[in-house]
Amino acid sequence: MTTCKYGAHQFLWIEHWTDQSIDLLDEVRELGLDCFEISLGDDVSFNPVPVRKRAEQLGLELTVGPGNVWPMECDISLESVEYQHSGMEWHRRIIRKAAELGAVAYCGATYGHPGHVLRQPVQIAEIKRIAENLHELAKYAESLSVELVIEPMSRFRTHLLHTSQQAVDLILMADHPNLYINLDTYHMITEERDYSSAISISGNKLRGIHACENDRGVPGGGLVPWVDVFRALENTCPNARILMETYNTGQHGFGYKRGIFKDVCPDANEFVRKGLSFLKNCAKEVHQTN
Repeated sequence: MTTCKYGAHQFLWIEHWTDQSIDLLDEVRELGLDCFEISLGDDVSFNPVPVRKRAEQLGLELTVGPGNVWPMECDISLESVEYQHSGMEWHRRIIRKAAELGAVAYCGATYGHPGHVLRQPVQIAEIKRIAENLHELAKYAESLSVELVIEPMSRFRTHLLHTSQQAVDLILMADHPNLYINLDTYHMITEERDYSSAISISGNKLRGIHACENDRGVPGGGLVPWVDVFRALENTCPNARILMETYNTGQHGFGYKRGIFKDVCPDANEFVRKGLSFLKNCAKEVHQTN
């Protein structure tokens, strides 16, 4: 049976983490979650020490993503050596913050920049640049005990990396043991023909899954084949981190800034309660029928 760690992303509740956000960790733990993802960026500033201490007291595992302000020129895939250098320095700074938080992983589309989509086939030179730079970032993250985890995204967010197979191929080219994969059920609905196969292809490089429905709503009742997901996880990565991810769409939410115009998450706590119950029940049912 899967022994997954279930968690959620801060974006279910808030857009920016501040020193006043720390009590959210208690709330998350009370909801029955094991892990939590905090988003960093140039518009985010807080003291990491009390956050790390509170998370450790609660037994809550932290991960970090680059989901807030990330300058477009800080992109390790670009031909410009200056921009590559800016990208490397930006990611190193975020990795250091992750280490200060005690986060186990830095996860995102660090191979490029979400929103930078070239309307042309991927160039071999792009992939080589990315692989070389990811190797160095993975080595740096390893020195700080942080896993570097790359996430394939849909064609609407990047032209570089869409599928599990592409992620595996890139990791093989980058050739560093501290590189892993996070899949996202929302992006997979566009780019993968078979969820089970995509998870299996990731093999021992899979570290987690961002979980939501095809409309970025609460897991269950949509198009995502959750039975296939959990069946594949049992065989491939039974201890995966499954983090529910969407954007708050309540009265004071910010989902519209992220391209969500349906009210898919008006209440973060209710989203988590429904999603967690569904995911755990699905995992249990899959185990019982295997």
